[in-house]
Amino acid sequence: QVQLVESGGGLVQTGGSLRLSCAASGRTTNYYAMAWFRQAPGKEREFVAAINWSGGSRNYTDSVKGRFTISRDNAKNTVYLQMNSLKTEDTARYYCALRHANKPTTREGTYDYWGQGTQVTVSS
Repeated sequence: QVQLVESGGGLVQTGGSLRLSCAASGRTTNYYAMAWFRQAPGKEREFVAAINWSGGSRNYTDSVKGRFTISRDNAKNTVYLQMNSLKTEDTARYYCALRHANKPTTREGTYDYWGQGTQVTVSS
């Protein structure tokens, strides 16, 4: 089993920044991709960003390109999401996900483990 614990969410004003962290523990494989998804009230969960083991392959949804950066520290089994220039439409619960494969994907069904999420609220 793998456990994922997110942190770093909070309340921020429009234009502000937040950095989310997700620490993985348990029986991870040697190479695995990680991702961030988010779910706003009344909406389906959507893909935000994903990264492979080395960090050389990163995917972003169009709405966050140029504002969000996904990164990871494999020594700490941790993935990060740096969020800048936040907008009210970024308000959501953000979930970390891990898949036991190196290729990052945008489809939530391909991820094997999920965290409980951390709330991000952007006020105008």
